[in-house]
Amino acid sequence: MQYYNLRDKTVSRHIGHLFPDWEEGNERVAVLSPHDDDAVIGAGGLICTAMENGAQVYIFIFCNGDGGYSDAKLKDTIVDIRAKETVKAYKALGLPEDHIVRFDLSDFSVKPYIGWKMPWGRAGINYYHIKKLRELRITRMLIPNGYREHTDHEAVHYIGFYDSPQAGDPILMDWGLPSVIKTTMVYSVWSDFTPEDSVLNKTDFNIRANRAIKYPKDMEDRIRRAIRQWESQGEIIKDLVTRREERACDDCYIELYLDVSPRPKLRYQPYIQMIKEIDK
Repeated sequence: MQYYNLRDKTVSRHIGHLFPDWEEGNERVAVLSPHDDDAVIGAGGLICTAMENGAQVYIFIFCNGDGGYSDAKLKDTIVDIRAKETVKAYKALGLPEDHIVRFDLSDFSVKPYIGWKMPWGRAGINYYHIKKLRELRITRMLIPNGYREHTDHEAVHYIGFYDSPQAGDPILMDWGLPSVIKTTMVYSVWSDFTPEDSVLNKTDFNIRANRAIKYPKDMEDRIRRAIRQWESQGEIIKDLVTRREERACDDCYIELYLDVSPRPKLRYQPYIQMIKEIDK
């Protein structure tokens, strides 16, 4: 197993190269999955290696899968079918069923629920999400790519990006004690990442991810066994499964990530220097 920082072009066999200040046995990773299969398809390797390095991994599934039927006859049963497939899929990765957290929103419908208090009277998803982050004392978060993938992916990306720092803020104390999330990273299910990081770092726009992992073929085989458990989604994700061979690197496979700062600090010094030069 190897972990890469693609910006400074370094590699290490220690997971701390990907997650600074890693504390084996004291890490709890939340993988935000818009739909039940997204986390495995986009971050299956990191889920496996995090568990192998002593972390407790939790999958937060936002949508219940009610739009994922390829046969109209399954319309009324697809949610139950997918729920059972999901348990089997994550079990294939070694994740216990009680580490699957469900928010049960309908497919294509996450965006209207962003926030705390909804206009129609119920609590929004932020209430349930931040409470769960605090309850589980999450230390690391993986969020889906919000750049031209799917409306639910974009919404969950937004939720993760802003809830991750707020989970550690001394606010809304009846929601649980604040829990600081040390690392927030973006994973891709199928689309390339935003070019923002490449622009800011003046690097090749074709290299948009800034972190990567390389894992052995037997781990890829385990990930594919997990994906195959979603039999009801076979036609829908067929292309994504076929394209997994594009990840092959010699006798291993890779996953790409974008390490992000949810709250980048405003740097005043460059402005002060510019103002001084103008004043001259």
